[in-house]
Amino acid sequence: MSANTIMDEQIATSPEAQTVAPGAASPIIRTEDLWKTYKMGSEELHALRGVSFEIKRNEYVAIMGPSGSGKSTLMNLIGCLDTPSKGQYFLNGKLVSEMDDDELAYIRNREIGFVFQTFNLLARATALQNVELPLIYSGVPSGERIQRARDALARVDLADRMTHKPNELSGGQRQRVAIARALVNNPSIILADEPTGNLDSQTSYEIMALLDTLHGQGNTIILVTHEPDIAEYAHRVLHILDGQIDSDRLSTKGHEHTANLGSN
Repeated sequence: MSANTIMDEQIATSPEAQTVAPGAASPIIRTEDLWKTYKMGSEELHALRGVSFEIKRNEYVAIMGPSGSGKSTLMNLIGCLDTPSKGQYFLNGKLVSEMDDDELAYIRNREIGFVFQTFNLLARATALQNVELPLIYSGVPSGERIQRARDALARVDLADRMTHKPNELSGGQRQRVAIARALVNNPSIILADEPTGNLDSQTSYEIMALLDTLHGQGNTIILVTHEPDIAEYAHRVLHILDGQIDSDRLSTKGHEHTANLGSN
């Protein structure tokens, strides 16, 4: 992939480029009959069984389901961390199976910001250094890298904790560092896997409020969770059961959001 192609795609998929007229939003994610099958000796385990859906730009979608439902498998496919056994996945209009290794690496580092339940921070690195990591992989010069990492930490209200290491931060602060790291490359999609799983209820509320703010600033948010109350923070809920979409509905918040739009 050429540098010009990368820059063109980055501009086209950045949150700032996602403002579209009402009703004109196009899918940033589209799946068609996705299957994921694992071979267990002579048997086959179907983790996903023909999953098809679309997610438009700037949507806030929760993928919900119990353990073993297939939601984590689906998250790995959406994040380009794994490949389907059958079916097609289109990201920003391009078929993922036709992308080469460089394009896939670019997507994982620049197009999708990952937030995990376990934070995945380097224990010996400061908050600033942890947030810098994706920029190092992208080859961003040192001065720009530090400034962008500072800006990302400021966005999550951690400007005064930049030199602290993970063991000097609370669970909520560590998750904020992880979110800042996910934001630092201005990705078009934030993919959050059980982001409140290790947090108390008050801190969970604060993290979900932060994700809501990021959605309001133009990011597409995909939240993977098994908790119904956390899923309701999203505007739309895809419920996965036994590897299939069991339901696709607006959440309570989604109905309120739609009503508020209609009253404006």
